[in-house]
Parts: sequence; C-alpha cells; structure tokens
Amino acid sequence: MNKYSATPVQFTNGSTVGIDLGTTYSTLAQVNDEGEPIPIPNEDDDIETASLILLAESGHVIVGPNRNRAAIEKPENVVERIKRHMGAAEFKRTFDGHEITPEFISALILKKLKQDSEQKIGTIANAVITVPYYFNDTRRKATQDAGQIAGLNVIDIINEPTAATLTYAWHRGELGVAHSPDFKKRRVLIYDLGGGTFDSTLVEYTPTHFHVLATDGDVELGGVDWNERILNYICDEFKEKYGLDPRESAQMVQVLRNDCDLAKMELTQRTDVVITFRYEGKAITIRLTRDKFNELTADLLQRTIDTTDFVIEQAQLKFSDLDAIVLVGGSTLMPQVRERIKEHTGVVPYIHPDLDPHTAVARGAAIHAAILEARYHAGDLRFGDRVKKLLAGIRQEDVNSHGLGIVAMDPRTKKAVNHIMIPRNTTLPFEVTQMFQTNKENQTRVSVQVLEGDAPDPVACSLLGKCTITNLPEHLKKGSPVDVTYSFDKNGRISVNAQEKSSGQAAVIEIERRGSLTDQQVNSFTQLASEYTVE
Repeated sequence: MNKYSATPVQFTNGSTVGIDLGTTYSTLAQVNDEGEPIPIPNEDDDIETASLILLAESGHVIVGPNRNRAAIEKPENVVERIKRHMGAAEFKRTFDGHEITPEFISALILKKLKQDSEQKIGTIANAVITVPYYFNDTRRKATQDAGQIAGLNVIDIINEPTAATLTYAWHRGELGVAHSPDFKKRRVLIYDLGGGTFDSTLVEYTPTHFHVLATDGDVELGGVDWNERILNYICDEFKEKYGLDPRESAQMVQVLRNDCDLAKMELTQRTDVVITFRYEGKAITIRLTRDKFNELTADLLQRTIDTTDFVIEQAQLKFSDLDAIVLVGGSTLMPQVRERIKEHTGVVPYIHPDLDPHTAVARGAAIHAAILEARYHAGDLRFGDRVKKLLAGIRQEDVNSHGLGIVAMDPRTKKAVNHIMIPRNTTLPFEVTQMFQTNKENQTRVSVQVLEGDAPDPVACSLLGKCTITNLPEHLKKGSPVDVTYSFDKNGRISVNAQEKSSGQAAVIEIERRGSLTDQQVNSFTQLASEYTVE
C-alpha cells in the first residue's frame, strides 16, 4: 500500500475518487474544490448502490436490482456478498459462456459506480478503494485487480477503519490544521460493523499524524448474519407449522432476505415488527420483538465485543484511555450495538447526525485520495493552495494486520511450525533478523518459506513465497547458523534475506502483492468488462 511513501503515485487524466466497495452496499465519494468529502449519488439519486448483481442476459448486467426483481430470476444469475469471496481462487461462476471470478463480479459493481458518478463529475480515472483491515494480501490484490478490470487506475488500497478515522478527524475540524505543540493526541476506537465484515481498530492521531496502534477483525461477520438469524427463525417457525422449509427454494430465500433486512431496519425505530410470509400456498404471520431479535443474535454481537477487547489488550490500554468510540457501518445503527458497547466499555459511542455510518468510509477514502493527489499529482490541481497545503502535510503510520512467519522445525516435536518473525500489529516499516540452524548433517540447501498468518500450523497460513540457499559447503555440521532477515516496508513489499554464516552463501526474495489472477487474466477480464452494458 502506498502510505505517503517516497515513491510517487502515478495518476492518469481524469477525476480522483474514493470508493467504499462493500458487501451489501457500495459508495463513491470525492473531495470537492472546497475540500469537502462528498458522496456522489447514483442515477437514482441514492448515495449507496446495492452490491447485488443480476447477470441478466448476454452482454447485459444489472447492478443493485430490487430483491423481488432478482427473486424471479434463475438463482444462478443472482450474485450477492461477493466481497466475502474476494481472492478465493476456488470460487467460479459461468455466465454468457465465460468463467467469471469474484474480481470480475466486483468490477461490475465498480463500473456501475464509475459510470453513474461520471454523469455528475465527469471522467473518473483514479481511485482509492477500501478493504477491511483484516483482508490478507491476496484479498487486497483481488480488490486492486477488480478496480483495474473496471477501468480504474487504483492509486491505493486503504483500510476501512483508517478511512473512517480520517472522516472523523475531518468532521471535528482537526484534519491537517495547524495546532499548538501541546495538542493532546487523541485515541479513537473505530468499531466498523458493515454488511459483511467487522473490524475493530485503535488509532492515535494528531491533526497531521495518524498511527494505528492495534487492529483485529472478522471477514465473515456483518449485518447479513443478523438478517440470516431472522430468516432462519421464520423458516423454522414455518416448517414447524406446515412441515415445509422455504429455504429449499432459492427464489423464496431471495424474497425473505429482503423482508428480513427491512424488518431489521424497522426494529431500529420500533420495539416490534410483523412479518407475513407465503410459500407453497401457505402463509404465516410472525411478530418479531426487538428483545427476541437481540436474543437470536446475542452471540454475533458478543463476537464483536471479544474482538474489541483483544484490540485494547494488544495496545495495552483500557477503555477509559479512549477519547471516543466511533461507530462505522450501517449495522451499527441497530440499538443493541450501541447499548452493548456502552454497557461493556463504559464509553458512550460518538454519535453525530453529520457523521453518517453509511458514508464515513467512502468519505475517508476520498480524503485519502485527495491527500495523494495533493502530494504527488504533477499536473494542475483543482484544489486551492490552502487545501493543497493542508492535505499534503498529513502523515500516516499503519500496522500489519497479519503476522509474517517462517516454516521452522520444532526441536521438541520435530514437526513444522509457523515461527512468527513480524507479529501482527507491528508498526510499518519494520525489519528483523533472527538466527536459525540447519537441522541435519551435510545439509546442502536451506529453504525459507514465507508465511502470512498467525496460526501455529503452517498449513493454516498462506504461503507468500520461498527462497533457497544452495551450494552449501560439504560436510556442513548439523546446527550451523543461518541468519534470516524479514523486511516489511510501507508499500506492502516484503523482502527476505537468508545467509548461511560459515560460507556466506545467501538467497534473497522480494514478495510483491499477488492475487489469484494472472496479469493475462486481468487483461482478458478488462476487455470483457468493457463489452458489458451495466445498468
């Protein structure tokens, strides 16, 4: 990730925007000429576009159709929650004679956002796209590939909580402004519960310097899981009454998901809601109370609390050390979220009508894009000197959300383990050197396997790459020292150097961000996407 590094970001001609590519809804925003981050409405004048896709017919795609419209289609033509599959090479769909991937499907959402917004602000060329902090390297690369396929020059991938922090600081009038030396650093916990993912991130900042202290999250936890609890409750009641299970019909599931989402939203304002559902000539009416809804989903909410506790522990702080807890993501509008946070932490969540949980991430992405634009764009900027100076002076420090390890041999069990070289939540850039030993007599080569992940078992981690020291001296003794250096820079590049000490033989590898698609596949999908009409 280009975090205001010394390497200039390359811009192309056209507008620069920020995009929140969400599991259930997506939003595009831009910093206007006055320095205000503004969400850009779609062609229906909505600032959010549903991340629901209908592969309608040859060369024709509908992004954000009404669920009832989607329900009458063949189930295999409806794609939703694709964000949860980003970077998954095993996920394949066939449409119009082509095998398509999550990157291509996400690109169709981005293409829709781009073409709608271009009606308002002109040609869009450059974009910052957000991802959950807990996305691993493969998922991040998949997001970057999706942007390229959609015809965007992706100038950066930014973490969603980081983007939300930028919006929070801007909202308070603290972003980039001159401040006195005695300005007290603010510590803010970003509790980000979106439609399909959850992040809890602790950030410390001044007006010109942002530093992530700790982060954790779950890419399989979000508002859709609350919806599914309502859906399963209704279906269980229906099955108990009639002996029929509506979940066996994909069309009915689509209809129910829409009804459950609406019921969830109604329960933010009311203490109960009535849901009427028909299936196979039978009907059922269920009164769902907020208390019952809370009971059905209590364990989901507790998972977010457990994650948040872990983040505070990792930072070696207490909740009383926080200046604010900021709620981001539409799912935080559920009353039980705010109540549980206040009860558990003793801190009243920061709520302000001008800080919209739905758009905070997109607006932060737009701010980040403007910072890069002000800092690196060689052409004439639309910002005035005051805004340009304000944006260009901001610095940010991130941490790695996953540990970087090496496959090593446990001397006690003689089994391969993941030995962590750079722990998660380490401020970047970072470099570390550790000594290892050869594990047998007359060893002729040493292999270094670079892992991403925190599990002790290497099989449960992602293999990022490997390098091998060869031509070791003859009769090398068991236990001969080998120095291994891991370097993780601000741009997300990982370099590994390994050297056998007695001979000086060495091997080096630099790991670039890589995804499940090859460059050739990205180019092919880019051509294919350009041929599709997106509505």
